[in-house]
Amino acid sequence: MKRIRVMHILPDLVPYGLERIVANLALLGDRDRFEPIVTSLYGYVPGSLAGDFERAGVRVFHLDKRRGFDPRMITRLARAVRQVKPEILHTHNYVLRYVLPAAALGGSPRIVHTVHNLADRETDRIGVWIQKRAFAGRVQPVAISEECAASFERVYGRGAPIIRNGITVEKYQRPSVSRLEWRRVHGFAMQDLLITCVARFDPQKNHRTLIEAFARVAREIPAAKLVLAGSGRLQEAAGRQVRQLGLEPRVFFLGQRGDIADILGASDIFALASLWEGNPLSVMEAMAAGLPIAATRVGAIPELAEHETHGLLAAAGDGVALAEAMLGLARHADRRRHLGRAAAERARQRFDHRGMVAAYEDLYRQVLGAPAKESEVTYR
Repeated sequence: MKRIRVMHILPDLVPYGLERIVANLALLGDRDRFEPIVTSLYGYVPGSLAGDFERAGVRVFHLDKRRGFDPRMITRLARAVRQVKPEILHTHNYVLRYVLPAAALGGSPRIVHTVHNLADRETDRIGVWIQKRAFAGRVQPVAISEECAASFERVYGRGAPIIRNGITVEKYQRPSVSRLEWRRVHGFAMQDLLITCVARFDPQKNHRTLIEAFARVAREIPAAKLVLAGSGRLQEAAGRQVRQLGLEPRVFFLGQRGDIADILGASDIFALASLWEGNPLSVMEAMAAGLPIAATRVGAIPELAEHETHGLLAAAGDGVALAEAMLGLARHADRRRHLGRAAAERARQRFDHRGMVAAYEDLYRQVLGAPAKESEVTYR
């Protein structure tokens, strides 16, 4: 049986949310029927997912994009498409402005585009103009949550099927090191209350409000410590804020990490102060690890974690309300355990990657004209 070649095209392979979704699709799919190829517009970055792909035998292209609009990407993409001859181009983030002309030059394969964020946050005005025409034509859009789909309809005037993100739930329920060992190695005591955030330092993730909220928590809960995993352009600003608030002994910057399951396994509460979201993997992973959630009520977060069932939610930008959510969990160990168990059970029931992978593979077949499998038509 001839395998269907699917080329994923995305800006880079730094392992944040959408990049790890691409990894799940490329590495955990049916390799007997689908051949994944991954193309990064930007060049190789140490610590990226490129090594994971290459070890698994997945071909990777790096196109060495410059910052800003880089017209060289059109010819470089077209060359890669002609070389690989994929049946499907699966695009992610803002790349359609390059992919559409490249696809025309490279043989016009079918295109599937996943909107990983709210539609009005995914790209700029020119990108929206380009994508509106693409979605009116042969490009098949996919949304990753109800809120994402609603934003897509507002921006583009049409609907999009929903395929929710999926994670390897078992990985987060069985960390590679014990809670005691991780804390010992990283200098935390067992009595410390670890409030953890896994997010890039970017305006969307709003670390400023998170740190302001934690300052309130720190005054009331002497054992509370804030653990920040991730990197990004606003990390230095967050460090200055921590110093200005006198929180250096209570806030820990771990940087970009590959041991997120172990970090979550050693934590007590997961916190996220995002101003907007699509369908954040970090919340799904924390729930799979059995952590109660203290987060803002944006994007798909209320679809993932129900208020007072899997955690406590606050309005975006409201540091006082977010502090109260964290305090509502920090003060009561029994409540944390109850909500954390419910979060883990929801993750087992709803977040497994296999449903997401099967739904995309069925969508690929539909786009190529094959009938859908009834059990895999939609993953909602």
